Amino acid sequence: MKNKTYDILGISAATLCLIHCLIFPLLVIIPIGISHNPYIDLAFLIIGAIIAFKICKTTDSKLVIALFAVSLLTILISVVLDALYHIHLPLIYVGSVGLITAHIINHRRTHT
Repeated sequence: MKNKTYDILGISAATLCLIHCLIFPLLVIIPIGISHNPYIDLAFLIIGAIIAFKICKTTDSKLVIALFAVSLLTILISVVLDALYHIHLPLIYVGSVGLITAHIINHRRTHT
């Protein structure tokens, strides 16, 4: 039952992250005084990592664990490059979709 809650929470957080990453660049174009803050991306990464870690402790699926690891690593690379060098890569989108996919696979695998 806990994994179900973590999967739903993880899907929600990763989806919010993806929406934030897709819509925020459009808001920066509009002259309303908004600027990019990589700490928001870091917060999404930390939330996603905590949830993924809790699921990985209880799952036996190598696919789910690998997908979580690769997705979190791509988000981490994107956040670090953005924070240090102001390089914006689409890796964060790939990582968010990977997290959503891992949660859906885990949810279907354990709750069908």
